[in-house]
Amino acid sequence: MSHTGMRYRRGLIGAVGLLVGSSVAAADPAAATVPEADSLVAALKQGTAYGQLRPRYEFVDQEGVDEEAHAFTLRTRLGYQTAGWQRFSAVLEFEDVRAFGDEKFNSTVNGHTRYPIVLDPESTEVNQAYIDYAGLAETKVRLGRQYILLDNERFVGPVGWRQNSVSMDSVSLTNTALPDTKAFYAYVDNVNRLFGEDHPTQSDWDMSSHLVNVAYSGLRFADLVGYGYFLDFEDPASEALSTRTLGVRLDGAHALADDLKLLYTAEYADQRDHADGRPGDADYYWLTLGVDFKGLTVKLNQERLGGDGTYSFSTPLATVHAHNGWADKFLATPVDGLVDTSLEFGGSLAGFKLAAIFHDFQSDHDNYDYGQEWNLLAVRPINKHLKVAAKYADYSGDGNATNLARNAALGSDVQKFWLMADFTF
Repeated sequence: MSHTGMRYRRGLIGAVGLLVGSSVAAADPAAATVPEADSLVAALKQGTAYGQLRPRYEFVDQEGVDEEAHAFTLRTRLGYQTAGWQRFSAVLEFEDVRAFGDEKFNSTVNGHTRYPIVLDPESTEVNQAYIDYAGLAETKVRLGRQYILLDNERFVGPVGWRQNSVSMDSVSLTNTALPDTKAFYAYVDNVNRLFGEDHPTQSDWDMSSHLVNVAYSGLRFADLVGYGYFLDFEDPASEALSTRTLGVRLDGAHALADDLKLLYTAEYADQRDHADGRPGDADYYWLTLGVDFKGLTVKLNQERLGGDGTYSFSTPLATVHAHNGWADKFLATPVDGLVDTSLEFGGSLAGFKLAAIFHDFQSDHDNYDYGQEWNLLAVRPINKHLKVAAKYADYSGDGNATNLARNAALGSDVQKFWLMADFTF
């Protein structure tokens, strides 16, 4: 998008985005213009190889689990993008996740259930395999296995933080024919989930889903997005997740003085059952008000995922780790819904990108407390290929009787710590 407010906002949250989603995009050169070759053989020879090495240590101390988790894992990603020929080009990408040492963590497939879960199972997969066609005016068509990232990944994203990323078997179209407008459509046939191909029940999601997202950047004060996500899960075990979500998002910044900017976001969505989904309806909103003063930012956010005690707003294709706390207590919305009020600080110091976020979690239905959480992050770019990061999450569950009776897991505490390097080429 061309709007200066959106460009600024993306820079502001770049440190967080690095660790929840942009590391996927950084390793994917297909976003760049593809040069044309004069033959198919030349297109194959003149392509570009790319890759990523991402070693990481994760520690988890979870109340109610006697053992602490210590996970040493490595993500290796290797890909190749051809040059263009007759306006066609292609990408093939492999991803491998390995664990080192005694695997003192529960990956959900290694059988180490006495430890807390660290959702990075060993796997080797084809992460992307698609063909692009750019022969239509101001339109790109992509067919095959691909990453799909929409807006802030609240509804659709590749979960780039986990070592095994999510990709989708899909046909997608991106059109920029209208001024200041980017229209996106995808038909999704299958979701390759982060549990890996070896998980006995959660490896893939078969679906017949439609994703529509239209972004307009021609307003002076904000970028405007309208979207419709029609999710139709086909497996009996997951068909209850089928929903229809319609929403609108406004995101921008306004200069109050030379060194002072006002930041704001407003978003609303309505969700209802779709196809064979569980009957019900719920709504969603996100509000942000903040300021930036010489690169130091403070933002107050409130996000509400509605719930009535039976049905709650769901986002099964989202990069959920990027929202509602890095301790991952809210990967699924409780049936009583969720109101997440957060205060966020960000800035740079001595070459580090720093962020601190405080979350207060409450139910939407019956208005009781779930808990509170602190998130801390430090990222240090070493050069254009390498960055290192440390990250911390501390969730304190509320011990009120309603919370313990309805959501026992939300009443327990958990602390998580990560130390990671990210090398891309």
